[in-house]
Amino acid sequence: MIENAAADVLPLAKVSGQPWTQIPQDLYIPPDALEVFLEAFEGPLDLLLYLIRRQNLNILDIPIAEVTRQYMNYLALMQEMRLELAAEYLLMAAWLAEIKSRLLLPRPVQAEAEELDPRAELVRRLQEYERFQRAAQMLDALPRLERDVFAASAAPIEWQIQRDPPPVSLVDLLNALREVMTRAELFGHHHIQRESLSVRERMSQVLEQLDAQNFTSFTALFRPEEGRMGVVVTFMAVLELLREALLELVQVESFAPIHLRRRI
Repeated sequence: MIENAAADVLPLAKVSGQPWTQIPQDLYIPPDALEVFLEAFEGPLDLLLYLIRRQNLNILDIPIAEVTRQYMNYLALMQEMRLELAAEYLLMAAWLAEIKSRLLLPRPVQAEAEELDPRAELVRRLQEYERFQRAAQMLDALPRLERDVFAASAAPIEWQIQRDPPPVSLVDLLNALREVMTRAELFGHHHIQRESLSVRERMSQVLEQLDAQNFTSFTALFRPEEGRMGVVVTFMAVLELLREALLELVQVESFAPIHLRRRI
């Protein structure tokens, strides 16, 4: 039971992979290992205003000696804590020392009446800084909505998708035509009928049309009204007559009209 209870204790830390459940007796913690900062000032005027408010002093009648002493003590504390002091803090310390010296030095009665209070410029700057500080606090107290954060709303956009038809090229049309022709061939059939025109009969007609003395134009032998079949039959009849040496075929020059006549 004791071993199970010890196993359930969470380790405080792990060193080199080994859990530590108790703090070592010889553990050394440096005195400056942990530092806590309770106050943070934005500048020397902020520090002076803090010192005046902490003692409830009248800002129009500042005890320069006491404020300077507390200010210098704070600077010494910052140096002991190894903080880097800005030049403006040191400049303010020099200014306070100057004001303190001017207040301590004896002055003639006539000069005292004419000379302004050495603290006047410092009081004016502190009052101005205090006004800006209050204004900043009032602004910070305002609602952050419509100042730092803005509410936004937008109606959903109705998207209308318009799809344009793809462009059709000549190659696509030819491919479609090829598919149609392929399907049409599946339903094709051959119809064989008796030839209405006879080559032998057309050979006789050609011999009757030609003369043995005069030449006749080759194109005059064809009848366009008979269509392609009539033209082919007439041409085959002419070839057969030429093969049998019954016709004479002449041409005056290249690409000239062809004429023929019947041999005697």
